[in-house]
Amino acid sequence: MKIADCQILFTTTLSMTRIVAPERTPLNKIAASVLEMARAYESDGITFFVSRDPVNALAGFYYGLGWLHFGLSYGLLSITHPKGCPFSGPQEKLQPQFMAKLEEKTNRYAHLLDTARSSVRCVSDPATTSHDFAERILAVAAVYARHGDYCRKSGELEDALASFSYGHGWLDAGVTAGFFRIVAERDLFTI
Repeated sequence: MKIADCQILFTTTLSMTRIVAPERTPLNKIAASVLEMARAYESDGITFFVSRDPVNALAGFYYGLGWLHFGLSYGLLSITHPKGCPFSGPQEKLQPQFMAKLEEKTNRYAHLLDTARSSVRCVSDPATTSHDFAERILAVAAVYARHGDYCRKSGELEDALASFSYGHGWLDAGVTAGFFRIVAERDLFTI
């Protein structure tokens, strides 16, 4: 997927997303926070894209999509007409002048996601549905970490960066929503 198409998909999806958690409830506050973070990363991605920084644009869009998809999966948010999947095909290959930055950022984000995954613990009792959803968040982060590693080893750095960013977005949203306590590396999360 081209970065410009990812931005269009993200922006369109955000425009059709609404908070469904009841007003004046803790879930509504979490939903508002999740949606605000998704919009912030959309804005960051656009800023990077316009300033001709496709590496950071790619990371920003996918990190924000991780937040957005977390909110949709948790039932905090709803979308009227889904428009597609950002992982429906390979990422656009960036021009050679961006390769050093792409390689550095991809390797750094792989390490950050692995570190973030080992820096949290579920807070709820294993017999609860909250624990089940926390395990789902960890599973999403693990799947995208593995996919990113596979893509990185295959030389598909754009796909790897998208995967690492997306997985970390899910995990960061899960921390903000209260599914995890941070046991190390607090600076890897936006709370």
